[in-house]
Amino acid sequence: MDHVYLVCYDITDPKRWRRIYKTMKGYGVWLQLSVFQCRLNRQNLLRMTDTLTELMHADEDHVMIIDVGPAESITIRVESFGRPFRPIERRAIIV
Repeated sequence: MDHVYLVCYDITDPKRWRRIYKTMKGYGVWLQLSVFQCRLNRQNLLRMTDTLTELMHADEDHVMIIDVGPAESITIRVESFGRPFRPIERRAIIV
């Protein structure tokens, strides 16, 4: 079962930030500078988590993964200003 996740990160080194940003583009939709919306099953969540922990430096960086809930049974309510917000839809993920 897929869940919707918000992944937010604060990476101190610009090179590491770019690597994590490029990695996250394979898992979800970019919302803001260091925020992605992802629709993942358990296996892809674990794969993403493993990759992020390998790329980051735990003593300098911070990554938060927020489980919003089951993708099929939630309605994401967002108040957005500026560019329109588009909830992530079910699709194949190529990693």
